[in-house]
Amino acid sequence: MTTRFRSDAVPDPRRRNLILAAAATVALAMLPRAAFGASDGFRIGIIGTGRIGGALAELWARAGHELLISSRHPDDLKPLAARLGANVRIGTPREAAEFGDVVLIAVPYGALPQVGRDYAGLMARKVVLETGNPRRERDGPMATPALERGTGVASAEYLPGVRLVRAFTSVPHTALRGEAHRDGERIGVPLAADDRDALAVAARLVEDAGFEPVPVGGLARARDFDVGSPVFGRALTARELRQVMGVAR
Repeated sequence: MTTRFRSDAVPDPRRRNLILAAAATVALAMLPRAAFGASDGFRIGIIGTGRIGGALAELWARAGHELLISSRHPDDLKPLAARLGANVRIGTPREAAEFGDVVLIAVPYGALPQVGRDYAGLMARKVVLETGNPRRERDGPMATPALERGTGVASAEYLPGVRLVRAFTSVPHTALRGEAHRDGERIGVPLAADDRDALAVAARLVEDAGFEPVPVGGLARARDFDVGSPVFGRALTARELRQVMGVAR
């Protein structure tokens, strides 16, 4: 059974880490053994291996996860897969949706409705991390209602049946490549999810990528790190991020 956030609730600061640790243990136990590789890594399918997806593929491959990276032109990914090693293979978006027990969707937001129509059934009940940001100049009219409702709410409608987490949406791709595993305070990555077990999996993947997860609440709170928010496009430390967003540690 999954535990769901109230969208206006933030765990007590003294209990948050214990709650997430316990949830992570439960969430990992619930995933099928096929989700794990030789080093207890996840099987991750990546739909859209561009700036964000490519950066995370590199970081997660180093952390020991088994990946299937995809794009509309899979052959273009051969150099990246060769560089990342034997645990990384290439495929189509459909194959990525089927392969991963965890799926990362890193496509322009305007493509998300089609991704949902094509692959939501294949991703049903899987943990799905979604990174896209609506931009009116690129995505057209669909961006306006998504921003008005908040992308967490909008994305959930486009991806019915998945265990959705909004993640890696506000940190610049240059920071993903240049600030991972840095010394001192780590860059914070805000996370929003209605499913606490999915959140625990996402938090582990943020840590494996070399950043610090900052859960903010349910999907409705994802609007607090959408385009135009005070934290969007900034590589803030986790402490700075919590302060700006009013999130207790």
